[in-house]
Amino acid sequence: MRPFYTFPLLIGLLSAHTAFSQTFVTDSNAPTTIELFTSEGCSSCPPADRFLSTLASQEDPFEKVIPLAYHVDYWNYIGWDDRFSRPEFSSRQRRHVREGNTSQVYTPGFVVNNKEWREWFRGDRDIPQNSGDAGLLSAQLTQGFLEAQYTGHPEVNGPYLLNIAYLGMGITTQVKAGENRNRLLNHDYVVLDNFSLISQGKRWQIKLDKPPELGQQKTGIAIWVSSSKSLDVLQADAALIEDDAF
Repeated sequence: MRPFYTFPLLIGLLSAHTAFSQTFVTDSNAPTTIELFTSEGCSSCPPADRFLSTLASQEDPFEKVIPLAYHVDYWNYIGWDDRFSRPEFSSRQRRHVREGNTSQVYTPGFVVNNKEWREWFRGDRDIPQNSGDAGLLSAQLTQGFLEAQYTGHPEVNGPYLLNIAYLGMGITTQVKAGENRNRLLNHDYVVLDNFSLISQGKRWQIKLDKPPELGQQKTGIAIWVSSSKSLDVLQADAALIEDDAF
């Protein structure tokens, strides 16, 4: 968990000079979110990675859905150490199983709108759409300071978590070992870093580190709210990070 600042201090820091702010505002509808659990060490994962990349448009890669590609670490033992993999991403996939969202741990594995999506394996590329009142989420990113507020979900009580993920777009890896040896892999929506901040209310202030540089052409940021008791995404927004946001 990263350090956070009280609202008066944040205002004091930002009012000293005029600063550019990148703004995020949702309507009350829940967006479609898609989590892909994948690995550069898994020979069946590249088609799923390519499918995720087809969702990215040049103007707004988050226009259709909010994708999150979590690279798991449990394939690393077979000879290729996936540089994007983290134990906590594997733990997130296992928690989906414990919460009943998915049946088992495997790659590639899709979770769409908090539920397992296996139709992709049958050739279905029509992603299920989300619907229903999810509350309003708004945020401002100003020189690395993120301030967010949430009106609350009509069916899920707090405390709420604000989740933040940096996403790498346009990444290329030349794999030299393992099941994908000698293959050139292309990735989008790769989770480069993520963290969460709890609030007893519905408001957050947090100083963010700059996104890591791992060879991505562009960097996106996804923010979403969940209950502190569940992985379920309640409301979310995402965008490419603008040049003056940090």
